[in-house]
Amino acid sequence: MKKLIGLLAICVLYSLSAFAQHGGHEGGGGHATARPPAHGPAPARTPHPVPSGGQHFNDKAGHPDAPHVHSNGKWIGHDTGRDDAHYHLDHPWEHGRFTGGFGRGHVWHLGGGGPRLFWFGGFGFTVADFDIGYCNDWLWDSDDITIYEDPDHDGWYLAYNVRLGTYVHVQYMGPH
Repeated sequence: MKKLIGLLAICVLYSLSAFAQHGGHEGGGGHATARPPAHGPAPARTPHPVPSGGQHFNDKAGHPDAPHVHSNGKWIGHDTGRDDAHYHLDHPWEHGRFTGGFGRGHVWHLGGGGPRLFWFGGFGFTVADFDIGYCNDWLWDSDDITIYEDPDHDGWYLAYNVRLGTYVHVQYMGPH
């Protein structure tokens, strides 16, 4: 009986240690969610065009000036609508469609590269030109990301950085 109680105590300690390392924290300046959002953004109902001076996303003190997701699941910055010329593609899904899985249940570990071409799990992606500046602090060989379908921009997906709580538009480039 003592051995069973001791084993149970060790299991509880390891579980608490894992929880402290991976969940229940805000990290990255208080803007990141503890885990990937449950779902991607809803389609923009009333498009908000990008101001001529550029777009800013630091909606609260300590939040990044990059598209991000609040811990309540609200996607900040995904409101320009279907007609946003920054994300127009003449040939959507030119390299095929991503089939690796979407959302919280599919967290991918970046395997290398950079914004122009990065990969994970045998899939290659590129960041939208307009979004390159929003991923300067991504760690291309170690960050975890989750992919979401973009409901407004054909041919684009949203890559959410779990560590930072930010996201960018990405295009699938095929197997890598």
